Amino acid sequence: MPCLAESPPPLRQNASPVVIVGSGNCAHALGVHLVRRGLPVNMLVRDLERLPPSTRSGVLTATGRVQGSFPLASVSQDPARALDRVQTLFIATVAGAYPEVARRLAPHLQPGQRVVLFSSKLAGCVEFEHALHQEGVRDVQVAETDALFASRLQPDGSIQIRGIKRWNLVSTPRRSQTAEALAFLGQLFEGLEAADHVIQRGLTDFGALAHPLTMLANLNQVDRSQPFLFYCEGFTERTVVLLESLEQEFRQVARAYRTNLLPASTWLDRYYGCAPGNLLEAMRSVPNYQTSVAPGTLTHRYLQEDVACTLVPMRALARLAGVPTPLADAVVALASTLHAVDYDREGRTLENLGWKGLAPEQILDRLAA
Repeated sequence: MPCLAESPPPLRQNASPVVIVGSGNCAHALGVHLVRRGLPVNMLVRDLERLPPSTRSGVLTATGRVQGSFPLASVSQDPARALDRVQTLFIATVAGAYPEVARRLAPHLQPGQRVVLFSSKLAGCVEFEHALHQEGVRDVQVAETDALFASRLQPDGSIQIRGIKRWNLVSTPRRSQTAEALAFLGQLFEGLEAADHVIQRGLTDFGALAHPLTMLANLNQVDRSQPFLFYCEGFTERTVVLLESLEQEFRQVARAYRTNLLPASTWLDRYYGCAPGNLLEAMRSVPNYQTSVAPGTLTHRYLQEDVACTLVPMRALARLAGVPTPLADAVVALASTLHAVDYDREGRTLENLGWKGLAPEQILDRLAA
């Protein structure tokens, strides 16, 4: 399937300005998309000097599925300035930074503002909202969806957009808020659907399923910076059983919390389109996966973020429900050893979610509110 440039989506007229918090791949791709949709986009970053010069000057340049230059309304490292008279904030940082980002933004947030998390991982919106509550902020709505762009910043500062997901789920900390979040996000992104709750949305994440296990299955090659195609060559017809077994653990945890997951091969088909067949055949046929090269280091978000922010809370929820997760346990143990980090303590814990001491039924009651 050839990778063609996307035609511009319809522009929204008289759109309200938005803020994107972040400076990496996701923030740049999201900025391009929202400018194309006709929104005035303000970018809020921690350090202006770390931005590519073109972005710092207020222009995003895209190649790949989207091509062209897209002007930003502003670029700032001042939260008070960036958040003034803006209704919606898109958080496009790494998911592990959410508590810190929430604390940094809390003094400047106003009642009625909306926060949308991109990537999020498992229950990210719950963690972000809990961090805001700890700072005394309670009248801000938080929603989440998965990262919708396969993208990578280039040495010249442009953002190469290799793929754009055509489907994903949306969730909020309480089901009663999801319809409103979906109505807003559905104006900006195609193919979004409401999740049953944050656990279903967080476990419907091919990156969280595939990234850590693929890194560990090829850890010597990654550590030696020996290039290989991450998705197409990361598993063989024999070793893909590891990925299929981890998928079953995801599905068992979902069932314990009264929801179901589609097969992972169906996620890929709905995301990008792929050939029918088993998980390995589906993964190898995704167009943008066919050029995706593995990271050259084990110190990478494919291990750090997906372990800390999906596998750690998934295992904590599984233990509450009495669901065994031996393969996820092994992945977390190996990543903790390799990085000299106790991910069960330093990752997204039930305490960080405000769920410490709750039984599964109590968690489900909160999500259903």
